[in-house]
Amino acid sequence: MSEYDDEVAVKFIQNYLPQELKERFEDDDIYYFLDVICDFYEKRDWLNDDDETKEEAELVAFIIEQSKKDKIGDFSEEEIRLVLTAEAAYSGTVEIPE
Repeated sequence: MSEYDDEVAVKFIQNYLPQELKERFEDDDIYYFLDVICDFYEKRDWLNDDDETKEEAELVAFIIEQSKKDKIGDFSEEEIRLVLTAEAAYSGTVEIPE
């Protein structure tokens, strides 16, 4: 296993996404989402809820809200969930240092 690498993660996520989202999201969008995901967990001291569905819903809402606030774009829940699925698939292939 290798360590988490943002550049490799972005390429992995872009390859994992359905074609219509590959055309919608540029690499900079994916980097932005990765940063927002980190912000989300840092604000929560990296604690995971026992209810992963609730946590994912909060994360999706947080990304959508931040994207609008930062004028990055207006994304649907489904689009963000697909990005999160791709990121989780990448995370499953790497060792994340504690």
